[in-house]
Amino acid sequence: MSQANVPKDVKERIKASYDVIASKYNEWTVKHSPLRQEYTAKVFEFLSASGSSQQPRFLELGCGAGLPITQKLLSCPEAHVIANDISTTQIGLARNTLLGAAEENAGNSGRLTLIEGDMTKLSFTDQSFDAVFAFYSLIHLPRTEQTEMVGKIARWLKPGGYLVANFADSDTEAVVMDKWLDKNDWMFWSSWGRDETLKIIEEAGIKVVVGDVRKDEVNSSFLWVVGKR
Repeated sequence: MSQANVPKDVKERIKASYDVIASKYNEWTVKHSPLRQEYTAKVFEFLSASGSSQQPRFLELGCGAGLPITQKLLSCPEAHVIANDISTTQIGLARNTLLGAAEENAGNSGRLTLIEGDMTKLSFTDQSFDAVFAFYSLIHLPRTEQTEMVGKIARWLKPGGYLVANFADSDTEAVVMDKWLDKNDWMFWSSWGRDETLKIIEEAGIKVVVGDVRKDEVNSSFLWVVGKR
């Protein structure tokens, strides 16, 4: 792992890497599931306590193969979920898993929209979502784009809506690994650090309700945030 400049083709390289390592990544990231599920449950509790919409709209940025979070969001009765990922392979896996022919998934087809591509290119009407979920995904954006993305999310959230996401807790413009989980993959991460990230979220109009620095199951330290619009 090394600090470096932000490559001009960073998005293309991230997409290519996740396309190659999708299956291996999905096995490896199971270790991260408990924390993601814990913070998703927090948002469900907050929405329930506030008497939010009976037909909530959720956006997930970086859905991967859809397990476990997209599936968890769909477990909320009457919820409509828009799930985005940059990887063609991951979106294909999510489609097979969540929109497959299995009887238990038959009701998902009308409530799930899968969108492949760069999250920064997404466009939605203001106040479209009750909650936006972004686990281990915003950290792959160059940090100037992270700031812009938080601003977009703030506009997309309904009043009283929630952002739940995690960020690296260190101040690092660009970290690159030429080999991450596989000899053929390359990966990039970026972060403003804890204090600046919390400031960016607040300045976007999202009040930080939870801001925890915690180590996950693979001993990596992240800032976990739940914010309310």
